[in-house]
Amino acid sequence: MAVIASSKPSESEPEVRTVAGVVRGGREAGLAVFRGIPFAEPPVGALRFAEPQPVRGWDGVRPAVAYGPQPPQSGLLGGSQEVSGDDWLTLNVWTPGPDPAAGLPVMVWICGGGYGLGNSSLPEYDGGRLAGSGVVVVTLNYRLGIEGFAQIGGAPANRGLLDQVAALRWVRDNIGVFGGDPDRVTVFGESAGGGSVAALLAMPRAAGLFCRAVAQSVPGPFFSAELAADIAAAFAAELGVEPTVAALSAVDPALLPAVGDAISAKTVQWRERWGKIIYRPIPFAPVVDGDVLPATPWQALADGAARDVALLVGHTRDEHRLFSLIDGVLGQVTHEQAESALHMLAPGPDGARRYREAFPAAADEELYELVNADWLFRMPSLHLADAQITGGGRAHLYELTWPAPGFGGALGACHGLDVPLVFGNLSSGRTAMLIGDPPSPAAEELSAQIRRSWTAFATHGDPGWPPYDTAHRLAQLFDTPPTVTAYPEETSRLLWQDHTFPALPLLAREN
Repeated sequence: MAVIASSKPSESEPEVRTVAGVVRGGREAGLAVFRGIPFAEPPVGALRFAEPQPVRGWDGVRPAVAYGPQPPQSGLLGGSQEVSGDDWLTLNVWTPGPDPAAGLPVMVWICGGGYGLGNSSLPEYDGGRLAGSGVVVVTLNYRLGIEGFAQIGGAPANRGLLDQVAALRWVRDNIGVFGGDPDRVTVFGESAGGGSVAALLAMPRAAGLFCRAVAQSVPGPFFSAELAADIAAAFAAELGVEPTVAALSAVDPALLPAVGDAISAKTVQWRERWGKIIYRPIPFAPVVDGDVLPATPWQALADGAARDVALLVGHTRDEHRLFSLIDGVLGQVTHEQAESALHMLAPGPDGARRYREAFPAAADEELYELVNADWLFRMPSLHLADAQITGGGRAHLYELTWPAPGFGGALGACHGLDVPLVFGNLSSGRTAMLIGDPPSPAAEELSAQIRRSWTAFATHGDPGWPPYDTAHRLAQLFDTPPTVTAYPEETSRLLWQDHTFPALPLLAREN
């Protein structure tokens, strides 16, 4: 591959020689910034639905000033579905200076979006303010939806996770020339990004590629291979083809997200087969296939798979309120809706009764929010900390309790609120709507506190509060002011203490 340089480098256009070739970036707010660097070959043509392959080298200088094209993705939450190219597997680097002698900590961000949408070019993921704290920040794209996570005959499972591993290998091999230390890499992510971080902790292919991990709002659903294959068969049937590489490779990549959205809209018809995931609905998740992902993160960590990786994990207090707003039920949950959620999601055969007894003063809406939040994010995140210390590792636990002022304060400390606070991008991107305009001094102060904790953890493994253990269960509560106290969701913890978050099974087969 030949790339022609337009001019010689300058102070405002820094150049770095990667393993594949030279890239030229730009400078912003005192940082060197490189965008759209390919870390693998485009996964199309003969490489479609395959493991990512190393990017081919190029001659000359490759401009790295624009984000790469986003992967094909869902339009359910109003995200752009524009597909402007097939070079989906790219990453972006913010660095205080591309000095090979700098040896700065590296933070690699994996964005969320239900494993079906997400794009590193979104303004909320701009790494400038975080990198300004003295770290190298990397953000990346990975395959989503059917391209990245459907269980397809003839294809490796979890291709989106394999893309993340490929990006981490690129970081190992190249980040030194950007001023980063390849032996001090922290992977961090939120929602599906947090689930990806949890999966990476359990994946043999990712071992040794990072020494610390931050898992924000880890989703509980991981699929068994049987369930994932059944869902993939529904995708293929919607298209009138077989769920194989040969058949699906003939379908334009830009058309597949609509198929995923169509199945999401009617998952209720598979209630007897797919179980709990029809309730959200959740058509994509990492697959416990026995190879790429040998076990769920909870099982793998309890068995010691990540005992040498320091873990920072937590969730927001009111995880589900944002989804209630999206679903149009915020403030108007009925008794029937609460009962349905409790019977569908609460653990154990008498989970609904136990929830009502454990929270005797809770109205229907509060119970609805609690059981949804506990099943989807809060208890999976807590259990990841428990699994890590069971396996002989170290974990630090947090909960974000600061109520979001946006939307009239109706959302509390909702899902996604941590994203603008971690990056410091309080007035740009969709998540900034949670913060309010203009951002308050309290928001700025809390964001600075969280950024200090995250970068301190990436630098030396200590975010600033004691490790989690089963004797004291200490957690950092991020509020104004922040405090360290016993984990506050003790009632929920006891309700879920015997649940193991196994891979979700296929409940029944077609006759």
